[in-house]
Amino acid sequence: MSLKDNHLRVLTYNIHKGFNVGNRRFVLHQIREALIAADADILFLQEMQGEHVHREKNIPEWPDRTHFEFIAEGVWPYYAYGKNAIYSAGHHGNAILSKYPFESHENINVSPFPWASRSLLHGVVRLKADVQPLHIVCIHFGLTGKERRLQVAKLCERIDEHVPHDAPLIVAGDFNDWLGQAERYFYEHLELREVFRTTHGRYARTFPAWLPILPMDRIYFRGLMPVFCERLAHAPWHVLSDHSPLAATFEI
Repeated sequence: MSLKDNHLRVLTYNIHKGFNVGNRRFVLHQIREALIAADADILFLQEMQGEHVHREKNIPEWPDRTHFEFIAEGVWPYYAYGKNAIYSAGHHGNAILSKYPFESHENINVSPFPWASRSLLHGVVRLKADVQPLHIVCIHFGLTGKERRLQVAKLCERIDEHVPHDAPLIVAGDFNDWLGQAERYFYEHLELREVFRTTHGRYARTFPAWLPILPMDRIYFRGLMPVFCERLAHAPWHVLSDHSPLAATFEI
């Protein structure tokens, strides 16, 4: 597969385990159709249900394979999944779906507390034979400030130790950082920039999807040229998950 005009389109989305707002309807099939229509090369997905034995038995529309395999089928041939919450009925976590092959991927536990399991999923994909591999990190940070500070430190440590400084890098996901406290640390320590803020002068408001107020979801980058970024707030996105997706295009 070759890049379209040397452009790469990525999308980050908290899919709310495949349920709409309030968990009233299982909408994973509609989410899959919307993601296919968005036509991204790489998806960063949070709250991906890996397994749930009770819902599998009780929901007729439940896929006969893992949710990330169901979404990926026929469109994104390469994928990685990392558990970040494990319970008696199953588990959920982060997933990366890609049209380009992984050279490697690893799930790293960044949970400071046993009751709030969190992880970051770090993958390396080969976009073209003549360019450096792209490092991609999918994250879902915690709800408390103390938790997020510890997770930001773990993320910085991971990038410092495993990502060459001249390698292209994208870090995307649900940061739960509505006050923007991570921004200065990311910029000063890692030289990461947020793509919506770079192209629009502010963060995208992505939560709640029906009336976005809080800037929860972000796409940070380094070593790439941003072209465009948009919050997908139109139909059908506003009635699927409780988050709105962010989609960004980069020049390689």
